[in-house]
Amino acid sequence: FTPTGGGGTYILRWTVSAPGCTDVVDEVEISVLTSTTAIATPSAQTTCTGEAITEIVLSSPVTGTTFTWTRDNTVSVTGIAASGTTNISGSLVNTTNSAVTVTFTISPTAGTCTGPDITATVVVNPIPNAVATPNGQTICSGEAITTIALTGDVAGTVYNWTRDNAVGVTGISASGSGNISGTLTNITNAPITVTFTIVPSYTNAGETCTGAPITATVIVNPTPNVVATPSSQTICTGSTITTIALTGDVVGTVFNWTRDNAMTVTGIAASGFGDISGSLTNTTNSAITVTFTITPSYTNAGETCLGIPITASVVVNPIPN
Repeated sequence: FTPTGGGGTYILRWTVSAPGCTDVVDEVEISVLTSTTAIATPSAQTTCTGEAITEIVLSSPVTGTTFTWTRDNTVSVTGIAASGTTNISGSLVNTTNSAVTVTFTISPTAGTCTGPDITATVVVNPIPNAVATPNGQTICSGEAITTIALTGDVAGTVYNWTRDNAVGVTGISASGSGNISGTLTNITNAPITVTFTIVPSYTNAGETCTGAPITATVIVNPTPNVVATPSSQTICTGSTITTIALTGDVVGTVFNWTRDNAMTVTGIAASGFGDISGSLTNTTNSAITVTFTITPSYTNAGETCLGIPITASVVVNPIPN
């Protein structure tokens, strides 16, 4: 017996007839319970760990249907109970470093009849992190930096970065992704700290999750220079030279110098630093040119940077007899 009107109460009546006999009529009352189904909206979604899911609304074409549900992966994903009876909502926290799919199994019931189970899924992406190695370094202007390797716990993470001070320091672009490498040139006369800000992101199942930004710094020291005043002069043996004043554009520069012809011309040491002064005595009978080679150096944050050497000369004439 298959009723065509859906659930409800039906009367099944029949008549028994035989020649010469009175018809016998009998009937039976049959109650037919209606089966039910469940609908989950949405049936699939993706979120980042810690975010509220889009509420999963449970409905049925059969009035009066109730629902019970359970979920899996309750150890690796926390935040929503393991079971319930109403629409599904809340936040899911993925405690692993990989995407985890949480499956909700929903059972509908109408009266004493249970319909087929359905499922709704939530893919919970992890939040990526970033580690920069090294996260701090100092270089001289024009040098290649030690490559800043970017790593993290979540496989497939993309590391996007930007940097500041792109006007005062050139050589590496203002933004990029992946490990950071290249040469930085400081075009000023003072040290500049370049800060790279790195943002990790992870994309899976159409959802991009962003982790906390980190920074890595590079101190770029300037290249020192030196000017010698005067750069050349002539004296008589035994006379005091005009002090050679050493200056430069970078504050804190040290000017180291050496000189040649120390055997034939005496009086000023073979090496020193700072302004050059003193007397020179020519021990020969010919004019001798003493050349001072001056090298500027600048030290900051544990890194010493050298500038281009220059020379200053003193012609030392002998005394005639």
